[in-house]
Amino acid sequence: MSLIDKTSNPVFDGYFWDNYDQEPKKMTVGGILLKTLYCLLIITAIVVGIWKLQTQGTSIKWFASGGGIAAIVISIVISVRQQWAHFLVPLYSVAKGFFLGGITAYAQAKFPDLPYQAVGVTIVTFFVMLLLYQTRIIIVTKKLRSIIITTCASIFVVYIISWILSFFGIKSFIWGTSWFAIGFNIFAIVFAALSLLLDFDFIERQKHRAPKYKEWLATWGLLATLIWLYVEILRLMKKFAVKFPK
Repeated sequence: MSLIDKTSNPVFDGYFWDNYDQEPKKMTVGGILLKTLYCLLIITAIVVGIWKLQTQGTSIKWFASGGGIAAIVISIVISVRQQWAHFLVPLYSVAKGFFLGGITAYAQAKFPDLPYQAVGVTIVTFFVMLLLYQTRIIIVTKKLRSIIITTCASIFVVYIISWILSFFGIKSFIWGTSWFAIGFNIFAIVFAALSLLLDFDFIERQKHRAPKYKEWLATWGLLATLIWLYVEILRLMKKFAVKFPK
């Protein structure tokens, strides 16, 4: 499979779709939808629980970092043990629940109702991109795939470099509230949304071909994109709230 045939989502890679015909049951869109909703319910329940703990005075300082690290570790295991995805992806959802619970509880405490707005914008963006894809207003071509893949990879490299620099006390420009930082945030949101188009296209082309158990891998990919989109939207809203206080 060539690079341009892959989705920009880093967890949707070519090896997920090898050996199609070795399993009688095949991947379906309905199966992916049900699994995605199930994982989103897990994440939502944990986020609500963490919010409740914070209101009761419990420290949630390490929830976000712990959940984020756990999600990375689980993702690595999933990538090399695909057959374990049926229980690793729910564990990934638990880890992401703690990660999102930590950052959204902090945002809620500092900027009331901001997380609800970010969730709303994320949901609207998801359905808008789905509509654009289904109506073929935006057609996913090889050139578009190539552009989005390259750009998303560049964004992730910037985040990784910024994260490494933070260990040396160097604050990257992307974390501030300057117009340049806000512009980068908007840029990331646009390409996170465009990544959904590639995920829809990839799933549509592989449905009824890939083995059934790989629905969990497709679910993992959609979760990764949706969570990235939500985090970027929440971060942008926080920057605007700081820059333009009421």
